[in-house]
Amino acid sequence: MSYQLPPLGSLRAFEAAARHLSFKKAAEELHVTPAAISHQVKALEEYLSIKLFHRLTRALELTEVAEAMLPKVREGFSCLAAAIERTHRHKEGGSLVVSAPPGFAARWLLPRLHSFRFHYPNIELHLTSSLKTIDSNARDGPGADVVDLRDEASDVSIRFGNGRYPGFSVDPIFSPSYVAACSPRLLGGAHPLRTLQDLTHHTLIHDDSIPDEAERPNWEEWLKMAGVTDVETSRGLHFSNAVLALGAAMDGLGVVLALKPFVTADVADGRLCIPFDIAAPSRYAFYLVTPEALADRPSVVAFREWMLAEGARETLS
Repeated sequence: MSYQLPPLGSLRAFEAAARHLSFKKAAEELHVTPAAISHQVKALEEYLSIKLFHRLTRALELTEVAEAMLPKVREGFSCLAAAIERTHRHKEGGSLVVSAPPGFAARWLLPRLHSFRFHYPNIELHLTSSLKTIDSNARDGPGADVVDLRDEASDVSIRFGNGRYPGFSVDPIFSPSYVAACSPRLLGGAHPLRTLQDLTHHTLIHDDSIPDEAERPNWEEWLKMAGVTDVETSRGLHFSNAVLALGAAMDGLGVVLALKPFVTADVADGRLCIPFDIAAPSRYAFYLVTPEALADRPSVVAFREWMLAEGARETLS
């Protein structure tokens, strides 16, 4: 059968612009200029003899026809990616690129990698970390749930978010809770940390790596849940990632509100303690996210099975 198709570049520009609802963001993704994206989209509109976008003052809006067309265009690119992937499978062997949030990579995944290496010694693992793997609730509107792993050049992404990633294979790993943690040294001294009211005499450490506090309990919400309202929560030390915040807590600089799975090993080794039996659930969870075209790659299957088994152990602990 003979197919009459528009240039692939114009379809790719349309898909990116429709996903971001922005020529500028589509241009950044495809490493071209916004004018080039606009030109490609216009060429596609002329080829189809139909309008694809309502060009508003500061935004783009899909036409009804474009909304109906977009899912099939995405499906087509997924099929192309799957076809290319089949040709690469044997050449790439056991190479695997995994991206994860910095705190998850350093505090949870890294200590467990000896187990993965033991079971899969022939897989060449490349681990990267990025705050881009943490969802932001500021990303609302059409296309907000679409995650583009191509920007990270990863085969598998560990994401901390809401789990809605259309077009990707998604598996929940575990849903963590937040606890207060500190150096055991703070349990003694001039102002021993024994009750929640004793936090008044200690520095509160804030992990600012999660971009939207609406998606996780902050100190004020955590204390309110515990029935405490007379502790000033806006004071303290702020850090840009969980690793720095936990390091400050280990050094005795204050009390940190941290994801429990990130501190269990340090609690067991005596570097940290959890002074209060209070845990606030996170509204986000950790997910293993893979492009559907790569889901059957042997190295991806191996990592997925191992990661989900480790996550199940975390849930049971």
